[in-house]
Amino acid sequence: MTSEFEKVSAAADFVRARIRTVPSLAVVLGSGLGPFADKLSGAEVFPYGEIPHFPQSTVPGHSGRMVVGEIHGVPLAVMQGRVHGYEGYSPQEVAFPIRVLGLLGVKALVVTNAAGGIRMDLKQGDLVLISDHINFTQRNPVAGRHEEAFGPRFFDLTEAYSRRLRSLAARTAQDLGISLPEGVYLCVTGPSFETPAEIRAFRALGADLVGMSTVQEVIAARQMSIEVLGISCVTNMAAGIQSEPLSHEEVIETGQRVAQRFTSFLTALLPVLHQESVKA
Repeated sequence: MTSEFEKVSAAADFVRARIRTVPSLAVVLGSGLGPFADKLSGAEVFPYGEIPHFPQSTVPGHSGRMVVGEIHGVPLAVMQGRVHGYEGYSPQEVAFPIRVLGLLGVKALVVTNAAGGIRMDLKQGDLVLISDHINFTQRNPVAGRHEEAFGPRFFDLTEAYSRRLRSLAARTAQDLGISLPEGVYLCVTGPSFETPAEIRAFRALGADLVGMSTVQEVIAARQMSIEVLGISCVTNMAAGIQSEPLSHEEVIETGQRVAQRFTSFLTALLPVLHQESVKA
């Protein structure tokens, strides 16, 4: 039987053989934020369905492509869309693309997502640095058969989201005049949105944001010693805070509305992250 490491290696080898530049950084784009990938120069595009063993996205707002190219001379891999547990994928399948990026040589990862705002000072359209997360799915991509090649069985998540990278992101946002508060992200399985009672419970647990992605990816990245920066786009206020019913269309619409500001920020930030990663 083919092991998980063999599958990930086959996917990484497929991509590596077809790219001109090996990426040192990677970005995972959340709902409505996909247009950033169009900014890459010299791009090689790989639909997920063409990469061996790669899970395929089935959600509107997630194009389902890996784009490898450069921005301002920074070699970059961009995941234009992701897969989620609510699509029927296991935590290991959700983490599969991150493991491929790790074998390609990525050292730092920027994960982005669409999130519901729980903290009352947040508003629709805000960008928020993720300072920590709560894995409310109770599922973990490194559970089960241990693959030593991906990293240790037991590893520390005290700093799942790099304090160093958060500092660089905050400084870049300040230079651009962009507000970038920090918050704790809580991940649920979905796909239904949360109830008002659940949101009250999550607030009591210390959550500022809620969503249905990212956490499994971050756990897998940290096992492989990939440094992580997380950014949420508040695409809606959580249940019980706004009076209108929640919808995925609203998530996509808000993501598209802030895409230009998000793209400007990320385009300025990536050369800074690249320079600091080289130093590290």
